[in-house]
Amino acid sequence: MPAENVVAITESLRVTTLEPTLGAEISGIDLSKPLSPVQRDEVHALLLKHKVIFFRDQHINSAQQIAFAAQFGELYVHPTTQQEDTAKPQAHLILASQAKEAYGDARKGRWHTDTSWMLKPTYGAVLRAVSLPQLGGDTVWADAGLVYRGLSEELKARIDNLFVTHNFKSSLDKVGYDYPIIAHPLVRTHPETGEDALFINFSMSPQFIGWSVEESRELVAELLREFSNPEYQVRFKWTPGTVAFWDNRALLHYPVYNYGDFDRVMERVLIADTDIPHRVRRT
Repeated sequence: MPAENVVAITESLRVTTLEPTLGAEISGIDLSKPLSPVQRDEVHALLLKHKVIFFRDQHINSAQQIAFAAQFGELYVHPTTQQEDTAKPQAHLILASQAKEAYGDARKGRWHTDTSWMLKPTYGAVLRAVSLPQLGGDTVWADAGLVYRGLSEELKARIDNLFVTHNFKSSLDKVGYDYPIIAHPLVRTHPETGEDALFINFSMSPQFIGWSVEESRELVAELLREFSNPEYQVRFKWTPGTVAFWDNRALLHYPVYNYGDFDRVMERVLIADTDIPHRVRRT
């Protein structure tokens, strides 16, 4: 392991970077126990820096996962996802069988950010591996800030003032959850880091305000090609006991379904945000 890829934060906490702008593995911490104020601040800083961080060999249960996530903000109970324990509604099961049905074979729809249909989308997600296939089932994250910076100046000028809708209404209607379709800036300024990044959910039929359906489809396809560029990504191989923590404001993620009929099971806890997505104009 190259020495420059390992940074000692404290005597007990070590960080192994995975890609230049995103992804790091954190060791020397026990997620089954409450974090000290110093540890909490360090983990938060690492999340902002690396955008998605991973903790291996953390064989925690739902209650411990909820307790870990709650140290970073108010938790959000998702209205459409299944819960293994109704007494712990903050923890949502992510089942391969249901996810495959939702996405179908349209690979373009797998690049997404959680709860983008909300006025205040959740900022953080903590995902725990529950049941993994022997091979396959990776998750890929793409750096939405790096994707934006890689666009041509001409394209940036075209999209700088665009608003995009993310349509989750059909799924919400099935559970009787009444919520309107709203629009967010396509280019969002991260409220903590100040970084500009694309804010789009390819799984929710994105449509640009003031543009025709055909124009929207063409731009969606163009942006999808950018997110599919491996230079902007980190691909993570899950192992039993792994926990991932990512910043929905900074990236998109993509579940890889290459493991046949095995019913891969993950458990997710979402952290609410007080911020409404916006773009700060700079002079």
